[in-house]
Amino acid sequence: MTSIREWLGFGGQASIGHAGHGHDHGSGGGHGHTHGVIDPSLTTTDRGIWSIKWSFFILAITAALQFVVVILSGSVALLADMIHNVGDATTAIPLWFAFVLARRKPSKTFTYGLGRVEDLAGILIVLIILFSAVVAGYQAISRLIHPQAVTHLGWLAAAGVIGFAGNEIVAVFRIRVGRQMNSAALIADGYHARTDGLTSLAVVLGAVGVWFGYPLADPIIGLLITIAILGIVWQSARAVITRTLDGVEPGVTEEIRHAAEHVPGIVRVLDARARWMGHRLHADVAIVVDEAAPMAEGVAISRRLKAELLGHIPALRSANVTFDPSDLPVPTAQPAGDSGHHHAPDPFRFSGDLAQGVLEIVDTPDGERMRATFTRAQGDMVAEVVIDRLGGECETLHLVPTDQRNVFESTVAPQEPHEFKAVLELAEGGRAEALPFAMTEPAGHDGHPH
Repeated sequence: MTSIREWLGFGGQASIGHAGHGHDHGSGGGHGHTHGVIDPSLTTTDRGIWSIKWSFFILAITAALQFVVVILSGSVALLADMIHNVGDATTAIPLWFAFVLARRKPSKTFTYGLGRVEDLAGILIVLIILFSAVVAGYQAISRLIHPQAVTHLGWLAAAGVIGFAGNEIVAVFRIRVGRQMNSAALIADGYHARTDGLTSLAVVLGAVGVWFGYPLADPIIGLLITIAILGIVWQSARAVITRTLDGVEPGVTEEIRHAAEHVPGIVRVLDARARWMGHRLHADVAIVVDEAAPMAEGVAISRRLKAELLGHIPALRSANVTFDPSDLPVPTAQPAGDSGHHHAPDPFRFSGDLAQGVLEIVDTPDGERMRATFTRAQGDMVAEVVIDRLGGECETLHLVPTDQRNVFESTVAPQEPHEFKAVLELAEGGRAEALPFAMTEPAGHDGHPH
């Protein structure tokens, strides 16, 4: 039983990762097999591209042999299985499109190149597989209503075995190359091909059923395979559309933040974003470093982070590292003798179940900030201020810990005017609390920034 589970990929696999680490950095957050989409981590090496190319040829030959038997026997079960194998084989087509066009240099119109043509090709293949599945389903239902004789049962069973053999060859090939490359994605792809081979054996089961005098066995098997293909279409369409809309796997941004933990000098990661351009990943990371660090040290930290990201995420092509959010206001010098914030609203003193303290707008060297000073707090507090603005808009200020104990500040200035209704939202250890309050401009202040 254990050997069967290992054969199907449910156990006994060695951990895939970098030496010296207890977890996998290779895939950037787990990639499964999706028809119409090539896993980007496989395209980063010539070995991975070579494995995809030969997998395509093997499955294409398998599907071609099955097509000949479909014409001879009229089996809709084999037709559905052939479409299934065609769907697997054609996953290499978007990659080849991308490689041909990605060699073109960026132009004034296409400043990032033509990497996104892979997404368009993926959508096209999903539509082709959907159309083929509809045809196979129609044929299966038609045969259920109007049964027809299925001939050449020996050839039909042989074609099912050929389908199994083709997928098994691809499975062994992908798993072996995946282990040589240390690629968890290619190994998973190999086990998927192995389960596809079991689908081909269902065609043999249908042929046996017809041979025993149950002619409906063939269209029933065909209909079941068609349902499986429709599930694949849904999975693939979701993956392709997500990629087209700049979606990434959640594990990608988690891996970016994890990579930053390995770089000395980074205080924390403010933001991590990523997007696919074809089969390459582009990342934008905003980090906080020690304000006293010289510029040269900041540049060195940025370079170390980029090197760490490339080690963690093989599909990464570029990483833009910034040292503060783009919306930080530029501090302006105050007139001589002018100190303090002369039009700040009165502080909001709060006392709740999670914390007690004072919330106020203060002047800092970086400009105005919303500051919360806690005289009582529990554990790792998370705090933010949600302000109701005119027109139904909401302004959210995230309060982050400062160097001072129990003092949290926003990273940006609250918008003018400083007269509003708001809610101080606190969270800690799965508990949350909302404390409403209001702030009012002092008398004589016009409510506009100076």
